[in-house]
Amino acid sequence: MSLSIEVSGKSDVGCVRTNNEDNFGYDTQLGIFVVCDGMGGQAAGEVASKIGVDTVLDYFRQADRGKYPTIGDPIEGFSDRANALASAIRKANSEVIKVASEGTGKTGMGSTIVAVLVKENFLSVAHVGDSRIYLIRAGNIQQLTNDHSLVMEQVRRGLMTIEEAEVSHMQNIIIRALGSEATVEVDVDDMVALPNDILLLASDGLTKHVKDAKMLELVKTAPTLDAANAALIQAAKEHGGDDNITCVLIRVTDLPWYKRWFGGAQPFKRQNSM
Repeated sequence: MSLSIEVSGKSDVGCVRTNNEDNFGYDTQLGIFVVCDGMGGQAAGEVASKIGVDTVLDYFRQADRGKYPTIGDPIEGFSDRANALASAIRKANSEVIKVASEGTGKTGMGSTIVAVLVKENFLSVAHVGDSRIYLIRAGNIQQLTNDHSLVMEQVRRGLMTIEEAEVSHMQNIIIRALGSEATVEVDVDDMVALPNDILLLASDGLTKHVKDAKMLELVKTAPTLDAANAALIQAAKEHGGDDNITCVLIRVTDLPWYKRWFGGAQPFKRQNSM
């Protein structure tokens, strides 16, 4: 089975903020997709998130024939794809720290990051922070990432309910981010990609305002991925839109036989969108 990828990305400043500290980018030829949500104020957040996206994309673009340089210790039990994502994110962390140390009002800047790498019939995911990746498969939606936030850590420890976490004034406190420490712990996972799978990468400007069930409904009923992204962002804005909102939707499709035989269109096309 040969798989192809369709993708759409969109970012919106929201209803309250005056600048957008989110960034996203992708390269469909290489199968790499990234969303970052920056923090730091005075435009430092958008610098950190742009560094995160650019560094990860460049890591894969500069790889020698798919051989990825290892940065940090390999994570046992996971694929080379997943470890490549972890290496790329570690490199992004170092770049954010380097630029922050140069001063010019960027001390303390940081960013969340979520990334997906699709290769052949497999995909790997990685993240740091509270941006999320969802899988929509067979009419169901599943969150693939665990938020690295104070409230979700308390939920996991049984100290707070999900309902309490959703209204907590500590929602915005994250416990892992690019730029916060010299080394960063990256969570990764591997899975098999199936035709008609849809992956949603999103900043918390979407996920704190739109419930999972509503996201599923909007994506399922939209005629295109572009329309689905527009609907997701509009839903977040209708619920306050107090943060920047970014969504990247990836649909896995079965490559038609005539394209496998005659070339037709390439399964991946290079694109970098922010």
